[in-house]
Amino acid sequence: MYNVALVDESKCIAEKGCRLCIMYCPEADCIMMNDNKKAYVFVDRCKGCDLCKVVCSTHNAISMHPVDPTNGKIVLEADAGETAGLGQAYSG
Repeated sequence: MYNVALVDESKCIAEKGCRLCIMYCPEADCIMMNDNKKAYVFVDRCKGCDLCKVVCSTHNAISMHPVDPTNGKIVLEADAGETAGLGQAYSG
């Protein structure tokens, strides 16, 4: 099982200029601004590296959630699995 990032819009302060998660995400066009000027994660591109969550630790707007490998659905109520190291996340 792997993780993907999700943004809690009620905690995100990107409209105030934060955008650290966008700047630190190593995957191009994975985290973008939505119409509400909040960060939005394109989960199909997310590698689960956890960097966005780390840089958002002040506001805790980003959480990691596992994806069920059998159906590709995000399991919101489950605890995040082991974080992929950058080598694992980008190995293929």
